[in-house]
Amino acid sequence: MNGVFHFFVLALITVSAFFAIWFKDLLSSVISLAVFSLLLSLEFYILQAPDVAIAEAGIGAGLTTAIYIIALRGCKALRKGNGGDRR
Repeated sequence: MNGVFHFFVLALITVSAFFAIWFKDLLSSVISLAVFSLLLSLEFYILQAPDVAIAEAGIGAGLTTAIYIIALRGCKALRKGNGGDRR
């Protein structure tokens, strides 16, 4: 049973990494990277490395995602709700 769950988490990590590359919208890619990081921290916990899992969840999912979103706002790359018009 543990092997099935381990394989399932690895498959979800692969899918979230694919979506991070596939999305055209940068905010969607950042959210996909946050999901990737959370799943990676779950994988570290499954591999019995809880200290690495906590660091990955805190820094990888939390801090890095916040920095990316602040950078996107600073560059005004987030599109407004007017259909994606870039004026």
